[in-house]
Amino acid sequence: MKILLERQEVDPDEPDNDGRTPLSYAAWNRDEGVVKTLLERTEVDPDKPDNGGRTPLSCAAWYGREGVVKILLERGGVNPDKPDNGWRTPLSYAARYGREGVVRILLRREEVDPNRTDNNGQTPLMIATRFGHKRVIAQL
Repeated sequence: MKILLERQEVDPDEPDNDGRTPLSYAAWNRDEGVVKTLLERTEVDPDKPDNGGRTPLSCAAWYGREGVVKILLERGGVNPDKPDNGWRTPLSYAARYGREGVVRILLRREEVDPNRTDNNGQTPLMIATRFGHKRVIAQL
């Protein structure tokens, strides 16, 4: 990756046909080193949504990538409460999949609204309850 990033014609923020960027893929795959390397590049938008409106933070929250969530939140320009096209936020994804550590990290952020509803009118608490994630329910 570092060799490719040295080439001027390589755009490190170029999306694929689904709008996913290298940063989105790194966030999904828990590759903290790649995330850090990409975020060193000024042309990489850390909050760039894919075609479904999912940001790298949403991807990291979905898959429970706590380290990546922390790295992204330390970087300026990342909205920790940004909804996707279905109005699901990173907290909604973390609640849905029982990602306790990510829920804890996100709830510490003043900008995160734990009562924000998705396009079905469901809050993160409703979602966690629906899927039986007791520890996430207790945090919410």
